[in-house]
Amino acid sequence: MIGYVTLGTNDLPRAAKFYDAIAEHFGVGRMMDFEGMFIAWGEAGGAPGVAATKPFDGEKATVGNGTMVALAVDTPDKVQAVYDTALANGGSDEGAPGSRGDDGFYAAYFRDPDGNKLNVFCMTAPN
Repeated sequence: MIGYVTLGTNDLPRAAKFYDAIAEHFGVGRMMDFEGMFIAWGEAGGAPGVAATKPFDGEKATVGNGTMVALAVDTPDKVQAVYDTALANGGSDEGAPGSRGDDGFYAAYFRDPDGNKLNVFCMTAPN
């Protein structure tokens, strides 16, 4: 159902550095890059992608309260690797990697340099 998610940025070069590094963990790179206004990462025809964009209305990008993008991986080690990469590239911690509840949901939470909230998760055997 979801084709891609767009997150606003006020500094596209900074966002590009952050998402270029994150995208490597998913084996994808930039699939669209429009003249300093919009960059999308993913694979055309593949899983949903993520894009960073300056708002087209020319106003300042702001963070949506209660909005979060969840990125799926297949192991706790990959959760840790994406989380570490996010923090090493200007992201901030919103919840270190670990199990959340007893249903096998293993996740980490972080914000990109613009303050957009993301999560990286995998499903493990329930406790």
